[in-house]
Amino acid sequence: MFACAHNGYPLAMTTESTTPGTYDFTDRDIERDLAFAIEIARFAGQRVLGLRDTGRWEGGMLADIGDQAADGYLQGVIQGRYPDDGILSEETVDTPERLAKRRTWIIDPLDGTKEFSQLRDDWGVHVALSFDNKCALGVVYLPTQDMLIWGVALEGRERAGIEGTGTLVDAQTDMMEKPRVAVSRSHTPPWVETFAKEVGAGELIPYGGAGNKTCRLLTGQGDIYVHNIGLKEWDTCAPETIARAAGWTVCRLDGSDHPYNQADPYNHQLVVCRPSWKDRVVEALSRSDVEVK
Repeated sequence: MFACAHNGYPLAMTTESTTPGTYDFTDRDIERDLAFAIEIARFAGQRVLGLRDTGRWEGGMLADIGDQAADGYLQGVIQGRYPDDGILSEETVDTPERLAKRRTWIIDPLDGTKEFSQLRDDWGVHVALSFDNKCALGVVYLPTQDMLIWGVALEGRERAGIEGTGTLVDAQTDMMEKPRVAVSRSHTPPWVETFAKEVGAGELIPYGGAGNKTCRLLTGQGDIYVHNIGLKEWDTCAPETIARAAGWTVCRLDGSDHPYNQADPYNHQLVVCRPSWKDRVVEALSRSDVEVK
């Protein structure tokens, strides 16, 4: 599927046409696009990890180098393979042209930039494809944890898998009596503690990165993840896609679904939990004095 250029970048051998208004997903398309997303997420993650491992940069400079290296690669390889598709990335100036596209790649080249620059392991690369404003397929790759979770969230064709360490848990099984809530590593606002009491949570577990938190839930290291302000589509699209594909519930704080490829990329609210707990989580959030946008 991929050729390798002289600079070591894997490049698509052929350009794929996805002309707006005439395109629809086939099983072959899903396999092709998923393999592509897995390959480029893995390569981008290994590239920035290699840059970090050189020890040449630290702090903010390391973060900038990593962001730029991953984004430049991902932008180039996506545009080369799928020139008709839209792209929304954290690190590139947005344009309105993507809004007319049925297919838009939504990428976060380096989710958890602070954690990456602090030489931690809770950071990753997000690559997702939205179709008609919904999650289609996505990948979250956590290089230093040797974990890559992929998912197809197209209705009726949902499936997910994991490569490297870890095992996906069954989202349909009930969780422990006192669920574990994934929270921010750096700041837990008062409403989160109120929510934890309302939902009957046991442990609050601090993790960095939206993708990392979601992967922790999917591999049995947490049960609920809630967030209210500051997230954007590139933070949530790949994590939401893999979670939905694996059978988990993902929604806004009021229980409604997220649309994607919107003019305003802010996607402030996020809930990830098992389906059997959705009503309890949403009800507890309504009693938790959450500031919403």
